[in-house]
Amino acid sequence: MVFTLWLGPLILASAFAWTVAAFQGCDFSQGKWVIDEPSLHPLYDPSRDCPFIGQGFDCLRNARPDKDYLKYRWLPSTCELPRFDGRKFLESNKGKKIMFVGDSISNNMWQSLTCLLHNAVPNSSYTLTSQTPELSVFSFPEYGASIMWLKNGFLVDLVYDKEKGRILKLDSISSGDQWKGVDVLIFNSYHWWTHTGKSQTWNYFEVGGKLIQDMDHLEAFKIGLSTWAKWVDSNIDTSKTRVLFQGIAASHVDKTGCLRKTKPDEGTMAPYPGVDIVKSVLSNMTKPAQLLDITLLTQLRRDGHPSIYTGRGTSFDDCSHWCLAGVPDAWNEILYALLLGN
Repeated sequence: MVFTLWLGPLILASAFAWTVAAFQGCDFSQGKWVIDEPSLHPLYDPSRDCPFIGQGFDCLRNARPDKDYLKYRWLPSTCELPRFDGRKFLESNKGKKIMFVGDSISNNMWQSLTCLLHNAVPNSSYTLTSQTPELSVFSFPEYGASIMWLKNGFLVDLVYDKEKGRILKLDSISSGDQWKGVDVLIFNSYHWWTHTGKSQTWNYFEVGGKLIQDMDHLEAFKIGLSTWAKWVDSNIDTSKTRVLFQGIAASHVDKTGCLRKTKPDEGTMAPYPGVDIVKSVLSNMTKPAQLLDITLLTQLRRDGHPSIYTGRGTSFDDCSHWCLAGVPDAWNEILYALLLGN
């Protein structure tokens, strides 16, 4: 009996150490989508387990007729992605603040995580509040944990000038104090930089105090992201705060689109614009933020978008955001593995 009591914890500790090592050595960005066991996917029933999903993401409620998009699990090429354990996630993040900072793709991931966690502890009370127009907070009082989304699509400053209009200051961050005092930060920025025409939300760029009416948008993205990276290096103590970058989720706003797509794509995908910039900027940080590389797995899921099932009528075809339950749940499975592995 004494031998069993001593050996049991040792075996468990060894198994856990092996699991952690496997997570740390795994490249989750490469792989394929496979149909999961019917009892395991989707990871939650949005109508039953997640009453707070935003209308635009709830494709089933918006009468999407096909259901196959709910059946797929991301399978990395060189290892296995661990199953998401919401209770373990909350236990390991007791008393902590987790903040997503970015655009509506960050919102997609934040809402996915709140659904996954609520589904894991359905009897645990929660609060969902909008503390400011930009900040939404989902809290589990039982665990003292807060999961937040701070809307900030550029990360750098966008200011309004009476004469010039909106000015995107590529080398200025004045809102960073909102990012301090958080235990885990997951940043995201890309899609707003690619907007043109009526969807563009700025009139001028500004760099070094000089106004520029137009420049290559990817070059502007690189300058802005470099400003963010320098701010993080100078202001965030990474021994206390974990910093990740969500990476670029592919959109399918092209000639093929996403309407009536019901199966994942297969094969090799072309390089996606902006990815090299993200990797270069992160690698040049003093303490590089960890990249949650979701580009390939989203490139393959043309079927995962809401398309015309956003609740806004059939004239609106959304091939940028993602249905919930759906693809963003895999992003949070990867996030879970990265946090658990460290």
